[in-house]
Amino acid sequence: MPHEERLKHYKKYLFNLAHYKEFKELQKPILVATDLFRVGMDIEGVDIVFNYDMPEDTDTYLHRVACAGGFDAKGLAIIFVANTNDEAILNEVQKRFEIQITEMPDEIDVSTYIENR
Repeated sequence: MPHEERLKHYKKYLFNLAHYKEFKELQKPILVATDLFRVGMDIEGVDIVFNYDMPEDTDTYLHRVACAGGFDAKGLAIIFVANTNDEAILNEVQKRFEIQITEMPDEIDVSTYIENR
């Protein structure tokens, strides 16, 4: 890989690392998850996860939404279903984890999903 490309990737890594640090320190309180957000991301204090796109499979879904609330805590994960492929993955998620994911209501009482810190 040419030196310029390595430098570009390194700068992007540092940029992402800085954002991760700001989020972890609660300076930026919103998490938007993509497939780049996978195993190994352990962040306390995440109450709501916005999925930028539909996870590619049930494992990726689990890794993304597990941040919302954590073990024995409240949390909310929002997923946008854009097409029939997304619907199929959503159905797989519901079947595998034996859950019912409902359509988002027009109004949400955020306190239902947020732990007092």
